[in-house]
Amino acid sequence: MNPLLFNLNGWEIPIILIVFLLLFGGKKIPEFMSGLGKGIRSFKKGLNDIEDDIKSDVSDKSTKSN
Repeated sequence: MNPLLFNLNGWEIPIILIVFLLLFGGKKIPEFMSGLGKGIRSFKKGLNDIEDDIKSDVSDKSTKSN
């Protein structure tokens, strides 16, 4: 990860928050955050499902080889 990407000074964070508020408005921010949270949960669930499938395939193959 590039360390310069998150190298924010004290005044940059409030300016970014103000611009974000102006662009999306006060009513849209909770909807945006809710959608973002649902997307992250869905992504993590998908990763866990894939991991479970891989583990079950490995265990199935090991029991068949015995």
